[in-house]
Amino acid sequence: MSSNLERYERIAPFFDLLDLPFEYGRYRKIRPLLFAGLAGRILDAGVGTGRNIQFYPPEAEVVGVDLSPAMLARAERRRLSLGAEVELRQMDVTHLDFQDQYFDAAVATFLFCVLPDDLQVPALREIGRVVKSGGTIRLLEYVRPRGALRRAVTRLWEPWVAWAYGAGFDRRTEEHVAEAGLEVIESSFVVDDLIKLISIRAIK
Repeated sequence: MSSNLERYERIAPFFDLLDLPFEYGRYRKIRPLLFAGLAGRILDAGVGTGRNIQFYPPEAEVVGVDLSPAMLARAERRRLSLGAEVELRQMDVTHLDFQDQYFDAAVATFLFCVLPDDLQVPALREIGRVVKSGGTIRLLEYVRPRGALRRAVTRLWEPWVAWAYGAGFDRRTEEHVAEAGLEVIESSFVVDDLIKLISIRAIK
């Protein structure tokens, strides 16, 4: 079984192409929700190929981190093409090389549906550590749909999604928030009953 690092090193050259229908069909409409009202120093955890870059608040100081050098290389090309001011760093989200309360806010886009269950709490706790007390953490995440037809479709897709992305629809991220010492402020569906925007408060 491939590790997430091996998987994303392999898939990086094709990632944007594979994601293209979803990017223009779903993601571009909801990415701005991650950044609404955020300012100051922002962490983009699991920055990937940098699809969030064009939606960063213009006055914000953003640092994007990712485990995969190949994905970061794609993000760097996007940063240069957009002329964006963002720092990109290779880093494991469960071991962030930042001091406590370094960021005013943090976001993660489809990161936690990729992380296995045993890394959910460590990643949430570590992101919470580097965000200031009272700061906002926003997640966009896939969940298992409630409707019978969509549930059946996701089960058909799941083996391929797991192989290509290491992702699953049954991650219990929202349930792990309290265990990580954080607090859910709001949780709502933003694409049918398939994608949620979860807003979390960092508490110290």
